[in-house]
Amino acid sequence: MIIYNKLIRDRISEIIEVSGKKCEVRRLNDDEYLEKLNEKLMEELKEYYESGSIEELADLVEVVHAIVKAKGSSVEKLRGLGWRRERNEVSLKKGCFWRA
Repeated sequence: MIIYNKLIRDRISEIIEVSGKKCEVRRLNDDEYLEKLNEKLMEELKEYYESGSIEELADLVEVVHAIVKAKGSSVEKLRGLGWRRERNEVSLKKGCFWRA
């Protein structure tokens, strides 16, 4: 049996079992869940960095949203923090690059 030891999407185990294969899954406690989400964030960031694909970027955003919720906050609050930066004109929209 292959050992994966990684966070998976909620219905993956059902999909695997329907295909006739076995899948051993356990629920993580809150601390483990946040740790594995952080690992997943790095995995998805690497995949996006290597491919540049919008699909990988969507996966990255999904993980960020899960982390926000796991920390007891909300996506709306996260968006509000970003909006506040934009309003104060400290966004990344113009592509400015500090050389020296």
